Amino acid sequence: MSEDLNQVEVKSFEIGDKVTGQVTKVEEKQVLVNLQDSKLDGIIPISELSSLHIEKASDVVSEGDSLELEVLKVEEDALILSKRKVDAEKAWDHLEKKFHDGDIFETEVKDVVKGGLVVDLGVRGFVPASLVEPFFVEDFSDYKGRKLTFKIVELDKEKNRLILSHRAVVEAEKGKQKQNRLESLQVGQVIDGVVQRITDFGAFVDIGGIDGLVHISQLSYDHVDKPTDVVQEGQNVKVKVLNVDRDNERISLSIKETLPGPWSNISERAPKGSELTGTVKRLVSYGAFVEVLPGVEGLVHISQIAHKHIGTPHEVLKEGQEVKVKVLDVNEQDQRLSLSIKELLEKDVEENLDFVLPEESKGFQLGEVIGDKLKNLKK
Repeated sequence: MSEDLNQVEVKSFEIGDKVTGQVTKVEEKQVLVNLQDSKLDGIIPISELSSLHIEKASDVVSEGDSLELEVLKVEEDALILSKRKVDAEKAWDHLEKKFHDGDIFETEVKDVVKGGLVVDLGVRGFVPASLVEPFFVEDFSDYKGRKLTFKIVELDKEKNRLILSHRAVVEAEKGKQKQNRLESLQVGQVIDGVVQRITDFGAFVDIGGIDGLVHISQLSYDHVDKPTDVVQEGQNVKVKVLNVDRDNERISLSIKETLPGPWSNISERAPKGSELTGTVKRLVSYGAFVEVLPGVEGLVHISQIAHKHIGTPHEVLKEGQEVKVKVLDVNEQDQRLSLSIKELLEKDVEENLDFVLPEESKGFQLGEVIGDKLKNLKK
């Protein structure tokens, strides 16, 4: 009689009906439930417990759990039910809103499969390998069980297709940080950075989510042939902001301007009366500019080049020539050095120096030479 009643009651249900049941027994491949307000039992096959593949029913439900279910099949004295379909139906509505709103949310990676990651959002969500990180990842095995932030990039309910991206979240955050960093930068700021990339024309330095260029001319006060002679990738450096082009997202930086200038402490490095060796850099009508330290040039006035009268510095000097000079005066504030070649020639016979005399200067009188030497001896 009771079996007849069960059969009658079972037949009162139709496929697609929504019911509530309490878990009475969890077996390995199925779950038994008792339907609310009924003496009927229902069966949930393991494949209908979750949108993901599971090995054991106990991974999803426990005895005593109350579940919302959908009738899949009506049998003689029991109902075949699905938890997965109810969960999916609720999930799609929720997920469609997230997709249209562009929401970012956090969820756990349930599985690592060939080609990407799998998450459970009430329906199976797939994260292709190319959408996991902004960089190449060779092995995803340690991603299982990790919680990551995601954004839905593709949703098709009819095809049961849900594609997620963690990479999009990371890149959007970087873009926001980059914009904030651009807005905060001010010309003249000195900040810390890390050398990211080196090219023939300079080095790109990361200054907090955005790269700026240190042109080769801004790497050092010394002449630089190759940027790698001065900096290396990964090196921590201090840089000064020279220019910020927010529209084109271009930043010009300088390492050179954070370093002590070539004229810093020049009074100590080239004190008055000191003797130095330098290189003739430029010849002008009134004298010669000699580089005595990297980036430091001093003037040898034409009257301080030789004891004898010369019409132009070109008569006795040439660019690139190495000379010994004496510091006559130092002005660190105005970055000026007064030098003399003549002062050191008093110690030697001037004729022994490799001075080049033009043809018109060779018609001198013997008395002039002897007279110059006598003057030197009197000194």
